[in-house]
Amino acid sequence: MKILITESIAEDSVQYLRDRGYEVEEYLGHSQEEIEQHIKGFDAIIVRSATKINEALLNNADCLKAVGRAGTGIDNIDVKACTEHGVIALNTPTANNMAAGELAVAQAFAIFRNTIQANEGVHNDDFRRGNWVGVELEGKTVGVIGLGRIGSIVSRKLKGVGMTVIAYDPYVATEKFDKLGVRRCQTLDELLAEADLITLHTPKTKETYNMLSKEQLYKCKRGVRIVNCARGGLVNEQDLADALAEGQVAAAAIDVFDKEPSYNKQPGEQNFENVLLHAPHCIITPHLGASTVEATAKVGQGIVELIDGALKGELVAAINMPQFSGSVEEIKPYCSLAEKIGLMYFQAEAAPINKVEVRYRGELAENSGTGIITLSLMMGLLKGMGNDHVSYVNAQECIDECGIQVVETKTESIQRYNNLINVKFFTEDGREFKINGTVFGPDTEVIVSFFGYEMNCPLSSTVLAIKNNDVPGVIGRIATILGSHNINIASMHWGRKNQDGSDNPHAQAFVAVEQAVPQEIIDELEKAEGVLKVSLLELNK
Repeated sequence: MKILITESIAEDSVQYLRDRGYEVEEYLGHSQEEIEQHIKGFDAIIVRSATKINEALLNNADCLKAVGRAGTGIDNIDVKACTEHGVIALNTPTANNMAAGELAVAQAFAIFRNTIQANEGVHNDDFRRGNWVGVELEGKTVGVIGLGRIGSIVSRKLKGVGMTVIAYDPYVATEKFDKLGVRRCQTLDELLAEADLITLHTPKTKETYNMLSKEQLYKCKRGVRIVNCARGGLVNEQDLADALAEGQVAAAAIDVFDKEPSYNKQPGEQNFENVLLHAPHCIITPHLGASTVEATAKVGQGIVELIDGALKGELVAAINMPQFSGSVEEIKPYCSLAEKIGLMYFQAEAAPINKVEVRYRGELAENSGTGIITLSLMMGLLKGMGNDHVSYVNAQECIDECGIQVVETKTESIQRYNNLINVKFFTEDGREFKINGTVFGPDTEVIVSFFGYEMNCPLSSTVLAIKNNDVPGVIGRIATILGSHNINIASMHWGRKNQDGSDNPHAQAFVAVEQAVPQEIIDELEKAEGVLKVSLLELNK
């Protein structure tokens, strides 16, 4: 598989991918248009903040499966378009939090104490320190817009230097404000009126774009200072330049632009222009939020591990997938079990279905993230139908195209097992088939009911599901046939029903084997006395 990297990440992270057999191309310093034309033939692309994953790029991609943003924000990724194209969108939302938070704090010190201007002055033989008299942060009020992970780091650090911290974030619980010792502002205007320093830490959305424009800037105290190390476009750039020129804003530190320059071009090659480059008392840095040794290593390693997992079809925490509580490791065994249950149906039964009901029982029903498990079930079902290109991103769309309704329900009532996945398949001719399973620990997936037969069968990659008459001798005949072909049996489990005195009791065997089972052996098993049906369940597709 081929992976394209369009912006620099740690070399160790690039090598990580190469060591795992990927063909990696570092395509740095190219324009958006060149990248859009170059994307053909790549299974994944890794970007940072400059490359845009847009409709044009996705339309040109002929085999793209995953997009990785080495960093927090996703405003350069069209998540909706990725989902429509069946492309998994990934980012590393926590890897550079400390780096971004510390930069915002550093910028605050710089614009209060004029350190950047003073440094430039002395390097130009100007040592008149009276020109660079600053203002102390102690006792001043900082208004934090956005109290997420990075906003919380900034609040904690500025509170530690003696600033009063107020914040505006309508989506964060009051409990978090209280825990941080931050006073909550009910409105943005309330924050603007009180703050000596404003620092922004929100994503760029329709609601936050230009959230600080002329009207808001002039609701602030005269001489307010502003830091934006979050996303370009949160502050209207022309309005900020005007407010700096007029003295309404005393100073600003800007790490991000609404339209970003190329961060790889050499001096003299750059053709970027922005009004803030000429504004007075405005410090500009080239998007340094994640530019620390530690953050570069973390975002690079984090994104390559996610890309590797996505390309291998593993469960990864993607932007355009249902969110789930708990860790990936906690939910992964249930996703794996659900996918195997989905795979089983069409390998064991040929009847078309029009509806699937999945019910979660016990502690599992309390988890808010069962949607990802249901998607895993859909993936297995679709793979059993021959769809080799299904993923967590497009499973719902593919199921809808097949005209299959999938219904998810939950009940906290427990029947023998603390957690249970009950799946019922409804055929077009009105029949029902049930498969139930549970998980014992991280590595043991167990089928407890198959098509009405109760059992307790740990799953392996290859299982023979054998329906037979419940009479003596069948088990021996099955084992003899497999042994004669050197097929080693890992485990055997039988389930029984119709034990109520009827003349035709049946049993269902699950025989886990350690080798591939060719069709001629299956044919021989089906001819054995007492055997009614043999289905080969290959569960690692």
